[in-house]
Amino acid sequence: MTDLLIWALLFTAVLILVVSILVLRVIKIYIRETLHPTKFASEEEREKYRLEEEKRAAEKADKPSFWTKLMGLRPISEEKDIMMEHKFDGIAELDNPTPAWFMVLFYGTIIFAIGYMLNYHVFGWGKLQEEEYAIELRQAEADRIAFLQKPGSGGPKVNENNFEKSDDPVMIEKGAALFKTACTPCHGEHGEGGVGPNLTDEYWLHGGTPRDIFRTIKHGVPDKGMVAWEKSMNAQQISDITNYILSIQGSNPAGAKAPQGKKD
Repeated sequence: MTDLLIWALLFTAVLILVVSILVLRVIKIYIRETLHPTKFASEEEREKYRLEEEKRAAEKADKPSFWTKLMGLRPISEEKDIMMEHKFDGIAELDNPTPAWFMVLFYGTIIFAIGYMLNYHVFGWGKLQEEEYAIELRQAEADRIAFLQKPGSGGPKVNENNFEKSDDPVMIEKGAALFKTACTPCHGEHGEGGVGPNLTDEYWLHGGTPRDIFRTIKHGVPDKGMVAWEKSMNAQQISDITNYILSIQGSNPAGAKAPQGKKD
């Protein structure tokens, strides 16, 4: 009950405030009119005011708006001035000008084309798409190598630039299991060769150093049908396979394929 009474009193106070403001405004108007009464216009003054308003309205109607100028529109009253001589079935054609926005766009494209040609094909200030693509590839490769070699980075620390041969039996055993799964179809169960070359002799097609072998496994040889195993293996797995291949050098397995490439 107390809350309801408080809200009622608050509403009454606001209502009184609003009424007071209105009363004060009425008093203000009354005082102003008492001291400086408003003069009513005569008949002649009202007629003069009406004629001036009509004149201003006519001038405003004759003055084209921004939208009219932009679209190149002409008022209906001027159609007779732009009507062409020939007619067909009583229908006349109007010689409307090309809209301003279209002309700006048209000449703008010409200016842009000239600037583009001078920038890319005459003075060579800008780089063509092929150049930009090549630069981005080189930068991406540099960033990738820097990321891999950066201490404490989240990426694998082993890569083709810092790989070192290891005789760790556990690592070689893991590499043998991976080799059996991924490499046997092309290089044979013991690395003797098949579709791919023999991996147990001293001859290599793409280099026989530990880092060369790591790089070949990682990036593949697309023109020979060897996939880039970096897409499905991490750096440690590639390192394990590389160490296994290095461990079978000179093993002379049965049915070994004839040497290919250069002696390394």
